[in-house]
Amino acid sequence: MKINHLTAAEENFMKLFWKMESFYLKDVMEQHPEPKPHQNTVSTYLKILVEKGYLSTVKEGRIFKYSVIVPFEEYKKFLLKELSHHFFNDSGKEILELLLNEKLISQEDMKGHFDLKIEIKPTRKKQPEFEIANEVLNPKKEKKGKEKEKEKEKEKEKKKKKKKD
Repeated sequence: MKINHLTAAEENFMKLFWKMESFYLKDVMEQHPEPKPHQNTVSTYLKILVEKGYLSTVKEGRIFKYSVIVPFEEYKKFLLKELSHHFFNDSGKEILELLLNEKLISQEDMKGHFDLKIEIKPTRKKQPEFEIANEVLNPKKEKKGKEKEKEKEKEKEKKKKKKKD
């Protein structure tokens, strides 16, 4: 089944139609929340949604009975696939990371929904290294290059002074 994109207004009408499943124009006018659109506006949207393949019609006398063809669940899948393709390079992992980072889904939700045997841990940031502090706190650490040579010379000088004394 090929599903077409809906405008925001068409989507709003479809939300009402998905609840009703099968209906007449007068049912839409009764069920639509305030402010109610004009009957001609509703008729126009019904015609568009029939053309897009979301609704079917059956003529009963002089009026039409409308029925939903595309289930709400199918439309949600279509939207999610479109979103994934256009904004997440078809990567479910990227979508999941965004949902977790934005706290739209919790780790508890994940554990409850998926029977996973893994534990999700927050990533640790690398601690900054403080070279000078490490040198002071860890004096036994070997020095590099010229520093090592200077320290050896200082030790030799100290030994010579001790011998002279």
